[in-house]
Amino acid sequence: MSGDARAFWIDEPGRGEIRSFTLPDPGPGEVLVRTVHSGISRGTEALVFRGGVPIDQRVAMRAPFQEGDFPGPVKYGYLNVGRVEAGPPPLRGRTVFCLFPHQTAYVVPASAVLPVPDGVPDRRAVLAGTVETAVNALWDAGPRIGDRVAVVGAGMVGCAAALLLSRIPGVQVTLVDVDTSRAGVAAALGVGFAPPDGAPGECDLVLHTSATAAGLHRALELLAPEGRVIELSWYGDAPVPLMLGGRFHSARLGIVASQVGTVSPAQLGRRTAAQRLTLALDLLRDTRFETLLTGSSPFDELPEVMRGIAAGTLPAICHTIDYPTGT
Repeated sequence: MSGDARAFWIDEPGRGEIRSFTLPDPGPGEVLVRTVHSGISRGTEALVFRGGVPIDQRVAMRAPFQEGDFPGPVKYGYLNVGRVEAGPPPLRGRTVFCLFPHQTAYVVPASAVLPVPDGVPDRRAVLAGTVETAVNALWDAGPRIGDRVAVVGAGMVGCAAALLLSRIPGVQVTLVDVDTSRAGVAAALGVGFAPPDGAPGECDLVLHTSATAAGLHRALELLAPEGRVIELSWYGDAPVPLMLGGRFHSARLGIVASQVGTVSPAQLGRRTAAQRLTLALDLLRDTRFETLLTGSSPFDELPEVMRGIAAGTLPAICHTIDYPTGT
């Protein structure tokens, strides 16, 4: 019934391939999903493709439906949108989001998929995992009405966080990036933009997403006394030198790690991970999220696409993968 499927695997750092296999039939309480689009989580997937997951983080960094182990062979990814072909009647024919790797079709428990709301196009729905990360970061950050906030790093998560911050009354949001072409992205999102040397200081809060030591250092410089940097970057096995001999102590600055693997302590016990992801999907009704979708390629080109993204030769905020019908 389920038939053949194909999946993208990282065979070894820097090299991937598409493998074919036969899917099992869905059992009771399971769904068969045919993928329509998947998204590349640029920062994390490039790091995984390069083999940069530290040995002591290989368990913590596993994706929900990952197969294999780091550094490879491994099947990795978590931004997948498809249509349910078989399973419980309420889900049949529905478009759903799942934290599943790049694969043409898959069988998972019905509880692992969430229906995409009306008003959210299929391709935009791949951003659900990214928006979920931004939601968790804002729960960690606790922005207040009227805050001055900078977001350092205009990638997928940074742009999503900036957009959500802009919806809080009175919050002044500045997106900061070394790539000045992101000024147009910021304008489309409805937030300010500045290069690092022109960013406004005295910020109450800074979200850092650039995954660079220079970005983190600049994020600290932009804070007002007793302000906090919310660190969303994942550096993998790269060392991160940081000078803390300046005003870090005298101004009582703080750095708080934020990651999406667990619900923010600010909401723990009040929200589940499923509720958080449902919220992210609903927030994607905002048409400004279309700005983050900056490129697409067919599934068969995924090995070359991942090489380009990992090498930095394929510029994109969110690059999506399009799947052929019936495969």
